[in-house]
Amino acid sequence: MGALSKVVRVFDTYPFSRGLLSYTIIFPSSCLIQQTLAGNTWETYDWKRVFRFWIYGTFFLAPVGYGYVKIMSKWLPNSDLRSNIKRVIVDQTTYSPLMTGAFFGGMSLLEGKDLKGAKEEIEKKFLPTYKTGLCYWPIVQTVNFTYISEKNRVPFISLCGMVWTVFLAFMLQKNVKKLDVE
Repeated sequence: MGALSKVVRVFDTYPFSRGLLSYTIIFPSSCLIQQTLAGNTWETYDWKRVFRFWIYGTFFLAPVGYGYVKIMSKWLPNSDLRSNIKRVIVDQTTYSPLMTGAFFGGMSLLEGKDLKGAKEEIEKKFLPTYKTGLCYWPIVQTVNFTYISEKNRVPFISLCGMVWTVFLAFMLQKNVKKLDVE
């Protein structure tokens, strides 16, 4: 048995490993892509930031994403259009806002900010990020739930998430003014 078939067997035996590997690669890669788009080079990359993205993607987002996909698949096991629309609605009203807040809060804490600083980061960046996500994720999730087999949903989402994570990396470093709503 070749090395590739052993890897495939591990992925089939332990489906969590697919998502873990996906997020372990995609989150730090997205950070590097964003920094490259911003004009950074090998010498000027913020490697601590890349490491924080790796920590967040590997140890938080991969397990949470895996659990979420398993719960959604049990709750709505059918792949018909009606079930998929329900999934997208649930995704956009529960998981997406929670994960957006968790990203800004978690990354702030990994940067060494206190809870107040993390809360301020969420307050400044949550709404513009969430609104952008409403234009992207419903399409991605509809494709995911309609055409992608359950065992490949987390890797598919993590690949689509690379584009999104480049955007998140941009938003994380962006100085966004807090919206005053009165």
